[in-house]
Amino acid sequence: MTLRTRFFAATYDRQIARAEKAGLRVFREDLLAGAAGNVLEIGSGTGLNLPCYGPAVESLTMTEPQPAMLRRLQQAVREHATAAKVLRAPAEDLPFDDRTFDVAVSTLVLCGVEDQPRALRELRRVLRPGGRLLFIEHVRSDDPGRARLQDRMNWLNRLMVCCDCNRPTLSSIQEAGFTVTEVEHTVLPKAPKFVSPTIMGTATAPAGLPSGHSPLAAEGRS
Repeated sequence: MTLRTRFFAATYDRQIARAEKAGLRVFREDLLAGAAGNVLEIGSGTGLNLPCYGPAVESLTMTEPQPAMLRRLQQAVREHATAAKVLRAPAEDLPFDDRTFDVAVSTLVLCGVEDQPRALRELRRVLRPGGRLLFIEHVRSDDPGRARLQDRMNWLNRLMVCCDCNRPTLSSIQEAGFTVTEVEHTVLPKAPKFVSPTIMGTATAPAGLPSGHSPLAAEGRS
């Protein structure tokens, strides 16, 4: 655990507070209204999604790889008096069997994982056939000028908030085998121009794998 990750965890809620008040909290509520059954949330951070889950959620498992964030997540779970299960795990190596969850949730996470394609393959693996991925992610802009600005400013974004602002995440979701069924192109409220392009939506896991076959086995999981 580095000084930077400890500082990021300690200041994250303050950094994102303006965005939450300006509309990001509403994004979360709208997205997670569709969560039901056995739900997995990756990169849960400080637990900002916790108040947004409804009674249709039968079980909630939350993962977080960073120890400093994990402590804050555990405290948030206690404060909300939920039965959520909290585990330390990176999105690239989820400690769950194939086809375990009905829904997976990723909110502002896929910008910061070390290996985005692998994380998405893991999400595909642990979702049941036809299971849903719910996502809010800031992404590379479709506008060439803004995309070049994102490329120029990405070093600063990585330094300050530990993520890449210029990833083609929607394409990555599709390339991982998901079918995107709903997507809204919007902006992250109160964010700089090079961070603001955002997608929110739902993708469905494929249903064609034979029983007991892990997609990662065929794709060289290591």
